[in-house]
Amino acid sequence: MRIGFLILISMITASCSLEEENTADPVFCTEEARPALEITVVSSSTDEPITEDIEVIAVDGDYEESLENYQGSSTFVGAYERDGTYTILIYKSGYVSYNSINPIIVDKDICHVITERRTIRLQPD
Repeated sequence: MRIGFLILISMITASCSLEEENTADPVFCTEEARPALEITVVSSSTDEPITEDIEVIAVDGDYEESLENYQGSSTFVGAYERDGTYTILIYKSGYVSYNSINPIIVDKDICHVITERRTIRLQPD
């Protein structure tokens, strides 16, 4: 009876460890760099995108980066593969300077940052 019990326990233990090994699917990460932030700036009076002669800055503690206009689109991107808590500053002649009240929190998964997208409406002077 003891031998049968030991065999049963061995079989249960072996099946549990096989199950655990099979549940861990491999993760395949891409090599692309993803931006932490995608910021679209529009005029509050016209709802038109603002892309010319504008400065969009992301700040996280001592880190500061000017976001770049993405290939002629209305979106500014940056802080590639950098998670953090960002404040956005925007400067444009003829508009009230913008300093975000609520920070943007950027998390990451096992491979990349999870891009946070925001549209910010600038007020004319």
